[in-house]
Amino acid sequence: MDTKELLKKVRKIEIKTRGLSNQIFSGEYQTAFKGRGMAFSEVREYQVGDEIRTIDWNVTARFNHPYVKVFDEEREMTVMLLVDVSGSKNFGTQIQQKQELATELCAVLAFSAIQNNDKVGVLFFSDQVEKFIPPKKGRSHILMIIRELIDFKPAHKGTNIAEALRYFTSAIKKRSTAFLISDFMSEKFENELKIANRKHDLVALKLYDIHEEEFPDLGLIPVADEESGQIEWINTGDKKVRQAYKAAALERNGRLQDLFRRSGVDYTSIGTHQSYIQPLMTLFKKREARR
Repeated sequence: MDTKELLKKVRKIEIKTRGLSNQIFSGEYQTAFKGRGMAFSEVREYQVGDEIRTIDWNVTARFNHPYVKVFDEEREMTVMLLVDVSGSKNFGTQIQQKQELATELCAVLAFSAIQNNDKVGVLFFSDQVEKFIPPKKGRSHILMIIRELIDFKPAHKGTNIAEALRYFTSAIKKRSTAFLISDFMSEKFENELKIANRKHDLVALKLYDIHEEEFPDLGLIPVADEESGQIEWINTGDKKVRQAYKAAALERNGRLQDLFRRSGVDYTSIGTHQSYIQPLMTLFKKREARR
């Protein structure tokens, strides 16, 4: 892709995702992903309903009347986008490929973050960490991230989520909110997921294509594995083959949901055939309701 075409694409994504962020996501994002730190602000007289734990006993003893400490929430956060750039990102039989979906998702999240004065960083991974962009603020930084998402060429095609999480946990010391964006077709990563989620606030966004879950009846077709390069001929005209394929996908999805539940990680699925607005809004509102 030449520079002119790339910049045109970046601008198009910016206009769409910035608009969505302004109109829809910004307020939801702020309430769903509040800053965790609390900074001391002042003391004031105790009022009915105040937490007993916030009483300042020194000031209370001095004035012989209960006083409480008031804290302001430190809003600024670090947001990390952990993006799967393995070979399967090129799969997509519907409106868009997984890579295009991931790019728009990252852009919406990044613009929502900088509107709330948060820093944004990115980690690209395949079966190894391909690129790490440290967290920073500002529109120009976000546009650079979008440019990389569109034009990045990974050196490897496999997927290793455990390796990406290990790198992330050691690279980002301060607690952050991290979005793990992948199709999650990877070797085991439960232990690394739990460790990362203890240290950070981890959210999983699973990208999928409906034809990874269910075959249409197309007769004998070649199916290429984007990560291994292997081609397999499958008879989709056989009802048993289609049923077995669907059953395997349902079992895989069930295992993944159980894994996220056990690990305490918030999770949603977004298909290449649908708008990401509703799944994201549902996820944000679910988090908001817990606060």
